[in-house]
Amino acid sequence: MDGGQHLPQEASPQTAMAERRIAGIAVADITGADAIRRLDAAMSSEGAPTRLAFLNAHCVNLVRANPDYRRALAACLVLPDGIGVDIAARLLYGARFRENLNGTDFVPRLLSALDRPLRVALIGGAPGVAERAAGRFGEIAPHHDYVTISDGYFDAAGQAVVLTALEHAEADIVLVAMGVPAQELFLVNALNSRHGRLFVGVGALFDFHAGNVSRAPALVRRLRMEWVWRLALEPARLWRRYILGNPAFLLGILRDRFAPRHPIG
Repeated sequence: MDGGQHLPQEASPQTAMAERRIAGIAVADITGADAIRRLDAAMSSEGAPTRLAFLNAHCVNLVRANPDYRRALAACLVLPDGIGVDIAARLLYGARFRENLNGTDFVPRLLSALDRPLRVALIGGAPGVAERAAGRFGEIAPHHDYVTISDGYFDAAGQAVVLTALEHAEADIVLVAMGVPAQELFLVNALNSRHGRLFVGVGALFDFHAGNVSRAPALVRRLRMEWVWRLALEPARLWRRYILGNPAFLLGILRDRFAPRHPIG
């Protein structure tokens, strides 16, 4: 299988892409506009497919406990998602990331900005969710062709069927909504150049666009408190992630900050 790639330097006027390491994961410190330019250029190149992931506080907690997930993220371009990694960047490097590039907002922005018609495949979510999300994407960026490959509930035998269908779809972009770390492991371990040019782990994006989960009001999002909204909507499912996970995340970052060999700057 061909390896994933970080993005080619010629994709941007900059000679190198700035990054900051959070829990050992290289996270790109770039604007959304630059990320879109780089991804567009990468899809036009002859190199290996690009794998795109997002890192938030919950992901950092999983990274510390899951070496396979850590290795998968090392094969991806990773963008900063949420206030947690901004807090981490301030503690470790003295400044937050240039822009919050959470996948829920960035992926539709990317689809809208890529002006040439592309074929976009969707994998993941509960049965029927990807189809409804594809319809919504068609309203947001109607110049692309959207094809639903599968929901996110398949075993090893089903994965072979999914990969064959994806290969026949001849997609340019593959959006995978299976939750972390399953989606990143799928991007890295299962997908290659036969399946597309850009593979993106999108988390709950399909649920949001299918209408299964409500986004927080604009003011809550501007205050960087969307996690509170999600916790209020699904307390039984998310309380461990936020009530226990957020303090664990901050404690881990503080340990990194005061570790003797931590590179700051």
